[in-house]
Amino acid sequence: MLLSQLPLAGQLLFALLFGLVIGSFLNVLILRLPRKMYAEHAAECAGGEGVDPPPNRLFGLDFLIDPPSTCPSCGHGIHAWENIPVISWLLLRGRCSNCGSPISIRYPLVELLTGSLTVCVVWQFGPTLEALALSFLLWGLLALTMIDIDEQLLPDQLTLPLLWLGLLLNLNDTFAPLGDAVIGAAAGYFSLWLVFQLFRLLTGKEGMGYGDFKLFALFGAWLGWQMLPLILLLSSLVGALVGISMILFRGRDHQVPIPFGPYLAMAGVIAIFWGDQLTQAYLQIAGLH
Repeated sequence: MLLSQLPLAGQLLFALLFGLVIGSFLNVLILRLPRKMYAEHAAECAGGEGVDPPPNRLFGLDFLIDPPSTCPSCGHGIHAWENIPVISWLLLRGRCSNCGSPISIRYPLVELLTGSLTVCVVWQFGPTLEALALSFLLWGLLALTMIDIDEQLLPDQLTLPLLWLGLLLNLNDTFAPLGDAVIGAAAGYFSLWLVFQLFRLLTGKEGMGYGDFKLFALFGAWLGWQMLPLILLLSSLVGALVGISMILFRGRDHQVPIPFGPYLAMAGVIAIFWGDQLTQAYLQIAGLH
């Protein structure tokens, strides 16, 4: 790769800038993909009832560019100079240039997080095709996390392509032997499905959604079945800490559902960067290695 010819500082700078641009794209995806899904569902329902579907439905990836981005308050079209990752938000002081309405700080934060994750991948794995693949996975996980926080939804349009991509990459044992990856995908889905069924049988409630099963299967497809116990343990710990903190410090009603997808995603990121070290440390502590 041409990137490998640059010094480390240049590689990391390129990764940061490229990640910021991807983060800007993710902001659009996070906002528009659920809207597209709801619109398609409404159109299907309308068709089933013999009613004409809503006009101007967008197919494929058209929804990412049409309509152009506008201010939600005044409809002001976003100019190119207003769409520079992070910098535009700072120059505009977090407000629309036309009406002065506040622009959520989440937009630059998503861009910065995307850039930071991309830098971390290049730092640890180098300017390789494997690093590009892992970056793609992390970008998808970030989008899934934000959508799940907003909508309590993990779209199949993201989880399933990422799952299949992990299996395809492991045809050459890129991140795990293919057999371990296939078993990991099946075990990831079935294990959470079994927990779901047992919880529903005991409580009469649904503790998680089917998107969580697919997300867990995704990690099995990428990292192999051996990493699944660590990811499940880490996600449970992170979820418990965040949930307890929200109840204690924000007074959140414990009956209000908290999406599990973000905790799985965070645990998966930890496993990608430090999974082997954590596993070895556990084996040494347990006297098994």
